[in-house]
Amino acid sequence: MKNRLSDNKYKMIAFINIVVVITVWYLLSEVFQVFRNGMLPGPNVILETFISKLNSKSPDGNTLLVHIVSSLTVVITGYIIGVVIGLPTGIFMAWYRPIDYLVRPVFDFLRCIPGLAWIPVITVWLGIDLKAKAAIIFVNVFVGTVVNVYSGIKQTDQVKIWVAQIFGASHFEILKRVALPSALPYIFTGLKVSLGMAWLGIIAAELLAAQSGLGYMIQVARNFGRADLVIVGMLTIGLIGAFLTYLLEKVEHIFVKGRN
Repeated sequence: MKNRLSDNKYKMIAFINIVVVITVWYLLSEVFQVFRNGMLPGPNVILETFISKLNSKSPDGNTLLVHIVSSLTVVITGYIIGVVIGLPTGIFMAWYRPIDYLVRPVFDFLRCIPGLAWIPVITVWLGIDLKAKAAIIFVNVFVGTVVNVYSGIKQTDQVKIWVAQIFGASHFEILKRVALPSALPYIFTGLKVSLGMAWLGIIAAELLAAQSGLGYMIQVARNFGRADLVIVGMLTIGLIGAFLTYLLEKVEHIFVKGRN
C-alpha cells in the first residue's frame, strides 16, 4: 500500500513537471515571443504540425507514420541482433578467462572507436539500405550490451560462488544459478542503455544517408527551415524511446525480483 502511494506521488510529480514545461514553453514562444521568426514554435503549433504530418507527405515525400515504421524496423532489427550476439559475448568474456584473454584486447580496441565513425565505412560497404543502417545499430548495441553484461558477471559475490562450490556445483551451474541471476540488473541496464544508443545510431545514419526515417525527416525539415517539423521529429523519437524503455522496465520487474 505504501509503495503504491509512493508510486502515485512520483507519477503526479512527473505529470506536474510536464505541464510546467509545456506552460513555460507556450509562454516563451507564444505570449512573450522570446524566440522570433519561428525559431521555437509553440506547443500548439507543434501539435498542429504533428496531426497534419500524419497525412501530409510534404516536404520529405512521406507521412510521419512511414518515417516511424522505417526507423523502428531498422532499430528493432539492429537491436535484436546486437543483443543476441552481445549477451553471450559479455557472459563468456566475463566467466571464461581464456575467452576474456582472447577477445577482450580486440573488443577494447573496437569499442574505443565511436559508433558514428563506422557510418561512412558501413555506407561504403553496404550502401544506405536496411542492411547498412541495421549494421550501424548493431555496432552501438553490441558494445553497450557487452560492457554492461561483462560488468554484471564480474560483480558476482565471491562468497556465493564459494558456497556453490562447496555444495559441488559445476562451473556452468554456478554461472547459471549464481552469476546470471545476480547480474540481471546490470544486464537490463545494458539493454536500456543500448536502446538509447540504437536510436542515436539510426538518427545519425539517417541524417547522413537515407531516403526515409525520422532522422531523414528532421534533416529535410532543417533544409526547408521547418523548425516545427524538426521538433515533431525530435518529440516523436523521445516518445517512442520512452515507450520502449517502459516496456523493458516491465520485463525487468518480471525477471529481477526484490525490486520496488
